[in-house]
Amino acid sequence: MSELHTSRLVLRGLGAADFAQWSEVRRRCAHWLTQWEPAPVPGVPDPARDPAVFSSRCSARDRERQLGTGFAFSLWHDGMFCGEININNVVRGAFQSGHVGYWVDERHAGRGFVPEGLVAVFGYAFDRAGLHRLQISIIPRNASSRRVVEKLAIRDEGIAQGYLQIAGIWEDHVCYAITAEEWGERREDLWAMATGRTD
Repeated sequence: MSELHTSRLVLRGLGAADFAQWSEVRRRCAHWLTQWEPAPVPGVPDPARDPAVFSSRCSARDRERQLGTGFAFSLWHDGMFCGEININNVVRGAFQSGHVGYWVDERHAGRGFVPEGLVAVFGYAFDRAGLHRLQISIIPRNASSRRVVEKLAIRDEGIAQGYLQIAGIWEDHVCYAITAEEWGERREDLWAMATGRTD
C-alpha cells in the first residue's frame, strides 16, 4: 500500500521499526485511550511492551490489507508518530462496507490531525479500495471523537444500544456513516472542512 499525503500528514502502514515511537505514545497515553477501547484479553501479551508482539500485529495488518479485509494507517507529522486511523471488519460481496476507528496522541489532540487524516482515508477507501460504505461508532460521552465527525458533518444514523464491550461494559454507540455517493458529492467540501480552507 502506498503512502497517503495531506498538507501536514503522512499516512502509512506500521512496521516493526516503528515500535519505539508507537510504544512510547501508547504507554504514555494509556489512561487517556483505554477508557474508549475494548479491554485486553487476559493472558495476551501487550504489543506496547513487547516488540515481537507488535511486529506480529503489523504482519496481521499487512495480511488484512493484502486480502482487502482491513486497511490500517498510522499518522505521522514532521517525522513523529501521532496516531492511527484503521478500517476494520471489511466485508466484501454485496456489502462492501467497513468500520473506521481512530485515535491520536494526547499531545496532538485538538490540532485537527484526525479530521485531515480521516478525509484522506475516505478517499483511499472509496476511490482505491472499492468500498461503498464506512461506519464510525462512538460512545456518546466521547466528546473528542464526536467532534471529529461533527466537524466533517458526517451523517448521524442514531444510537445502537449495547453495541460494543468497552473496558468491560456493553456501551451504547452513536453510529455515523458515509457512502461512496456522499463522498463523490462532498469530497471537495470535506477537504475544506478538514483543513480549514474556505477558497
